Amino acid sequence: MAWFSKKPRISISEPTEQQAEPRPSRMEGLWAKCETCDEIIYRQELEKNWMVCPHCEHHHYWSARARLAATLDPDSFEEFDKELEPQDPLGFSDSKKYKDRLKSTRKNLGEPDAFISGVGRIEGHQVSVGCFVFEFMGGSMGSVVGEKVARVFERAHDLKCSAIVFSASGGARMQEGIFSLMQMAKTSAAIARFRTGTRPYISVLLNPTTGGVAASFSWLGDVILAEPKALIGFAGPRVIEQTIRQKLPEGFQRSEFLLEHGMIDSIVHRKELRAKLGQILGLLG
Repeated sequence: MAWFSKKPRISISEPTEQQAEPRPSRMEGLWAKCETCDEIIYRQELEKNWMVCPHCEHHHYWSARARLAATLDPDSFEEFDKELEPQDPLGFSDSKKYKDRLKSTRKNLGEPDAFISGVGRIEGHQVSVGCFVFEFMGGSMGSVVGEKVARVFERAHDLKCSAIVFSASGGARMQEGIFSLMQMAKTSAAIARFRTGTRPYISVLLNPTTGGVAASFSWLGDVILAEPKALIGFAGPRVIEQTIRQKLPEGFQRSEFLLEHGMIDSIVHRKELRAKLGQILGLLG
């Protein structure tokens, strides 16, 4: 009798049915890696800290609804214009049809477009407020986003209250062509009408704020605030370097560089923003 018997080996190159689809790890999504200091952070701890790294203070992306909930007085936010949804006026198609891209993004995020608007209060001061949803096609500004932004200022004008917009966008939405670019004029005109009143418009620039959004209403605030190390500008640094064929200064287009050159009024840590806005509204609003 043999001491052992040979059994057919399972081929590594030909996985079994059970091996074909790897099971998701139970730890997946529980941890996050800081993109600045490379520290591994428990995601729940990061969320409790307003998505700010506890080791290096790097400001990670924060969702629009979480930001509004933390900035506005509890239960004071009333959302408007949620029924507005973008269409496909040009029948645009690249690697995917625009209408299909919109449909899948809406389904995944549960948001109709890249902007949330409404009315709320900050330390008792009524404000007309809007915030970009960067996850929705890079926060790009199409016809509906432009209309919602314009309504933030129209609503502030009618209610005689201050206006606040949190900007985080890659710029105009190319799938809507000239319809998207015209939103720059529409939003700027709405601000001009709003300024016939006496209330301030506070623009808060987040990472990133670029393209047509930066070239229109984001830079037109009576007070312009920014989060630390946010990328802010029209064209990206790489495009500018290729155009002028010169090396750009260290930190070019970051909040700190812009503050030093008088482009913004203040850099405010995320945890201090609510108090800062309340102070400004108390003085000007």
